[in-house]
Amino acid sequence: MLTLTSGDKIIFTGDSITDADRDRPIGQGRGEQLGTGFVHMIHSLLSADYPQVYFEVVNTGISGNTSRDLIGRWQEDVLDLHGDCVVICIGVNDVWKQFSCPAMVAYHVPIEEYEKNLHAMIERSQNAGLNKIILMTPFFMETNKADTLLQKMDEYGAVCKAVALSHNLPCVDLQEAFDRYLAYRHPCFIQSDRIHPDWTGSLLIARAFLKKMGYDHPTI
Repeated sequence: MLTLTSGDKIIFTGDSITDADRDRPIGQGRGEQLGTGFVHMIHSLLSADYPQVYFEVVNTGISGNTSRDLIGRWQEDVLDLHGDCVVICIGVNDVWKQFSCPAMVAYHVPIEEYEKNLHAMIERSQNAGLNKIILMTPFFMETNKADTLLQKMDEYGAVCKAVALSHNLPCVDLQEAFDRYLAYRHPCFIQSDRIHPDWTGSLLIARAFLKKMGYDHPTI
């Protein structure tokens, strides 16, 4: 049974994985207005399989954002939109920038700050009456468990899951979803940089989210 409610305004926010070339200033409506990634796919699958149910979907992801950037624009890009549900997919750049620009420590987001930022997003939302909150873990498409970036990403993913649990909120484990797929295919099949999912990777994210929401592929 789908746990989302007909008429809900769902705000998806995060970094480039959410952004996916959405419309500016706000990705809102349908089709590529929502970008070309998992947000678009979620809206399309819900519309196709639940035609009797209506959702207003909004995308405020911004490429390159860390959790520090996201909490800085939380009021404008989440609370001011007066949604019924917010889906938070953030953390990849919190880790990635520690490896891609190791000397630029001012851009690094330590794990303690990441945890603090997630708590703040949740608490600010709840204080504003936005109580449907869903977290999605950061991920790295890598099969070598000894890879230092993957190990660091797993640490941040564990924090994301722990924060969700502490607030009794659902959390979609995207690393687990990719790991299941990568047991059969190399990460370069999805994307050579192992971060930005193509349509296959975006569909994996969309399906993981919808499964968590009780999506059951109904027939019409």
